[in-house]
Amino acid sequence: MVVRIRLARFGCRNRPFYRVMAADSRSPRDGKHLEVLGYYNPLPGKDGGKRMGLKFDRVKYWLSVGAQPSDPVQRILFRAGLLPPPPMLAMARKGGPRDRHPIHPMTGRPLDLEGVTVVNDSNVPEGGAEEPVSEE
Repeated sequence: MVVRIRLARFGCRNRPFYRVMAADSRSPRDGKHLEVLGYYNPLPGKDGGKRMGLKFDRVKYWLSVGAQPSDPVQRILFRAGLLPPPPMLAMARKGGPRDRHPIHPMTGRPLDLEGVTVVNDSNVPEGGAEEPVSEE
């Protein structure tokens, strides 16, 4: 049985409310679940922020036994400080090649990596720069 940590939708039309659930990957979105791990309300409250609540100890337990978070839950757990940032790549244009510069997960802007050394990059040849080919 593959356990996923995912969102189950509650609330009315145009007023979504989600519960963070640990569920079998084969069960439907709003179907049977193993445990409720928290909630997420994407609508801004009176203070203007989104609201979420998590049972940190239970989320850590499910992650330790191999539960896989869905993409939205992975972003929620990153914002809560339970997971490292998900890998993000920027696209230069739609359908085009991806830009390999890392993106800041909170702002979505490219990171400035001046002064940062990249270790063990397999795309760069041993000499550092390509040697020009002379035509004879």
